[in-house]
Amino acid sequence: RYWMNATPSDILWNMSDTAWAKAAIGGVFSPWSQGACVFIHALPQFDPRTILNTLCKYPVTTLCSAPTAYRMLVQHDLSSYTFKALKHCMSSGEPLNPEVMVQWKKHTGLDIYEGYGQTEVGIICANMKGMKIKPGSMGKAAPPYDVQILDENGSVLPSEKEGDIAIKINAKRPFTFFSRYL
Repeated sequence: RYWMNATPSDILWNMSDTAWAKAAIGGVFSPWSQGACVFIHALPQFDPRTILNTLCKYPVTTLCSAPTAYRMLVQHDLSSYTFKALKHCMSSGEPLNPEVMVQWKKHTGLDIYEGYGQTEVGIICANMKGMKIKPGSMGKAAPPYDVQILDENGSVLPSEKEGDIAIKINAKRPFTFFSRYL
């Protein structure tokens, strides 16, 4: 809800391959839980021109894709495309290069909001709509998570220190967590 910022008037296109949990979580269940429309485009393979032309032709308001896709899109002359309705862009799956963020913003006027998650838990950290984006940052903990950075001894580290990502859980776990592998 906080990262996608979807509303019932939005049309969200999540370009994740259906083999990813992100396709189900971020491409169907999350937008539908917010009342948003899900846009689906059958592409036999990733083609940047087709993607850009689709954004010009259809009223997609929200785009979610892997950083590799954005890297490929900014290699084209974005100034020759006018997106019909696009207003919110998101990325996850790998780190997004600051240069790609700058190029995308320069040519579209839109920021790319990065998120970090895993198949087992969904999005746990994100640069959410309205936040100042810090290049290279995964953003802040997404509700309901209590995310901390720990050192090798399990102690919480202060801001700006590198360590391991940890999520505080209790007996009930956050409801979005898987319970175990079988």
